[in-house]
Amino acid sequence: MAAVHYRDAKGPQDTVVYAIGDVHGRLDLLTDMHCRIDDEIARRGGDWRIVHLGDYVDRGPESAGVVEFLRRRAAADGRVVALAGNHDLAFLEFFSDPDPGGLFALYGGVQTAQSYGVALDLFDPFAFRAAHRALDAAVPRSHRDYLGGLPLSVAYGDFFFCHAGIRPGVPLERQERRDLIWIRGEFHRHPGLYEKVVVHGHTPVPEPEVRDNRVNLDTGAFASGRLSALVIDGAQKRLLVVEEAA
Repeated sequence: MAAVHYRDAKGPQDTVVYAIGDVHGRLDLLTDMHCRIDDEIARRGGDWRIVHLGDYVDRGPESAGVVEFLRRRAAADGRVVALAGNHDLAFLEFFSDPDPGGLFALYGGVQTAQSYGVALDLFDPFAFRAAHRALDAAVPRSHRDYLGGLPLSVAYGDFFFCHAGIRPGVPLERQERRDLIWIRGEFHRHPGLYEKVVVHGHTPVPEPEVRDNRVNLDTGAFASGRLSALVIDGAQKRLLVVEEAA
């Protein structure tokens, strides 16, 4: 199996790829990033792809707005790609399994519900059940269908994009769903090269983390006010970061 070092990795010929890290309800940063990218595309011309690495909901204030923004952009142009993150899938699972102690409820579900106009009470069982019904009614079918149809991974050139990472030693085409949206330790610690450079998010870091075998673009936008992207233009790679206004 061939192995690729980040230094040598190339994107697809004549296509610029923009990979954007975890958004977590920061519609302000997402729209700023798209404005920056749109300006670059207009100046440069040619083909392009925008790949979002998952986790669009929870923690930040405008999850509903983020989902609607991405849904509309993808509908307008299929070159805008969004991958599923664990928080996005947990949001969908909450409708059929409303657990007040689950991932969605405890890690940003309150903020996500607020963005749809629902106050989610995790402590009073009666209020929790009522809020679950209200959220079920408030989230449009278009948002559920969009999130439920997101792929887990995509590859362009020498790069493989997913939310969390991959399991070392397993070919890319045989990676399991849980690893693609949840893995951390084994993937982060692995020193060897993969058949493609893995571009991921899922684990917040202070700055984009560029390693020989992977790139982590989750800079904790919901708390840091910084959303990060990797730009791949042939053999050239660079980082693009937008920050909230001071």
